[in-house]
Amino acid sequence: MHCGRITLAEPPKMAPTVHWIETRWTMRKLYAVCLTLALLCTIAYAAKKYPMNAASIVPGARAQVEVSKDSNGNTKLKMIVRHLANPANLTPPAAGYVIWLQERSGNPESQGQLKMDKNLQGTFETVTPFKSFDVFVTAEQDLGTKNPNGSQVLTAKVQPQ
Repeated sequence: MHCGRITLAEPPKMAPTVHWIETRWTMRKLYAVCLTLALLCTIAYAAKKYPMNAASIVPGARAQVEVSKDSNGNTKLKMIVRHLANPANLTPPAAGYVIWLQERSGNPESQGQLKMDKNLQGTFETVTPFKSFDVFVTAEQDLGTKNPNGSQVLTAKVQPQ
């Protein structure tokens, strides 16, 4: 290499040592094992999606429930709803939508109100100890009701993962 008038010699290139080659091979094996493990964990914890069936009174509604497990083994549930009619426009009109979970041989439990935005879209998230259950949405006059009284507008069955 030339630097002004002074010429500097480049250090000779050395062949890789056996130790360096073994270390590099070990690192590749470790990387492959870690990548495989990460992929398996992703598959094991990936959310399972269940489409919800819309009732004839809300024919344009589209919804799905995404279910996964949390770190305590409970079921995380996320409901995504699109094009669900304004409850005041239903026959009979309703005050709003209520989400219910029901174990196979149990009573329905209210999870709260499904709030929709001006574009008729909404999301709802909750955690439950249930593993196999029905999830449904009713159009209710009384949003604080303890039992479902209104028409079911969306339904899905969640099976164990």
